[in-house]
Amino acid sequence: MSLMNNRSIYLDYNATTPCAKEVVEAMLPFFSDSFGNAASPHEFGTDASAAVEKARDQVASAIGADASEIIFTSGATEANNLALLGLTRGNSKRKGIVSTSIEHKSVLEPLARLLDLGIEVYYLPVNRHGVVNPTDAEKIINEDTAVVTVQGANNEIGTLQPVTEIARIAHKKGALVHCDAVQLLGKVPVSVGDLHADLASFSAHKAYGPKGIGCLFLNRHARRTISPLIHGGSQESGLRPGTVNVPAIVGFGVACDLVKQKVGSDAKRLAEMRDLLESILTEKLSGVSLNGKEVSRLPGTTNISVPGVSAGVLISQVRGVCFSDGSACTSGAVSPSHVLLALELSREMARNTVRLSLGRYNTIDEVEIAAEKLVETIQKLTKKLSIT
Repeated sequence: MSLMNNRSIYLDYNATTPCAKEVVEAMLPFFSDSFGNAASPHEFGTDASAAVEKARDQVASAIGADASEIIFTSGATEANNLALLGLTRGNSKRKGIVSTSIEHKSVLEPLARLLDLGIEVYYLPVNRHGVVNPTDAEKIINEDTAVVTVQGANNEIGTLQPVTEIARIAHKKGALVHCDAVQLLGKVPVSVGDLHADLASFSAHKAYGPKGIGCLFLNRHARRTISPLIHGGSQESGLRPGTVNVPAIVGFGVACDLVKQKVGSDAKRLAEMRDLLESILTEKLSGVSLNGKEVSRLPGTTNISVPGVSAGVLISQVRGVCFSDGSACTSGAVSPSHVLLALELSREMARNTVRLSLGRYNTIDEVEIAAEKLVETIQKLTKKLSIT
């Protein structure tokens, strides 16, 4: 993270973030002193239960929801599955689902499963900047549509989707709206009310909280329709049975408190550092292109294509800087990113694309050093290619 500890410069915050020290400190007592099961009736259990409910309030407050609308899960992947599979199971009249071509795999794979089961799934295209046109949504969403699921921000290119506009269209047709809002929390202000979402998925580890904990927001309309995916207890209103992960939930709550305090200043700093990074790269390198730059996007995300230089080679050759070739869930896959292909990049150019994502603990010095290392390495690699 910081150069002060002699470790590599970390530019992969969209994949995961370090736990804030306040988060770690808040979690520690719940591993030992306050170790009770939140479902137990004695003082150890009631103390744990009180901590869970405090965290529920904190998470709800950070996203503009009511505490009763928060269901804790193991992360956003589970929350996405619960939303999509659970709503489809619970709706006997409507069977259509509308999504986009650039969703995260934790949305696309449940949709593929539903398609195998005979559910009709429609995928909205995106333009070359990675944004859905609401007009396309209006043509597809109809009275048979049960759910419209649209991500808030893309994890690879950072583009923000017009969730609110699409939600208004969906609601006019009586459909529920789910938003994979994972990349929004901690990066930009987020309100489920402003999104007009009936359901939204979040993950703590994208917002300086612990791994293995997330939540599904669902309002009263969604709650009437959704069915649980697993059975075996009454925890989390019966929608997510099993012993709750008290330490992680406590950490999630504290992380959300910090998000409320810092998201404005964080977003400003991240945008400034991202702009600096991109200006250095584009000024010193010819032929590179920035994907998603022309539209609204997350403040700390840069997605850059480098002609002739594969992402894997670049990642291995830039010493002392950690970044990725896209989503951590698909990193190392043989096929190019489905997100980049949806932008109509060639398969070769998609393989020559990397993602640099900044976070709260990056500094201007780190950005400048990382940019120079990238420039130096890319120049060496392209020179080598031209000679051969």
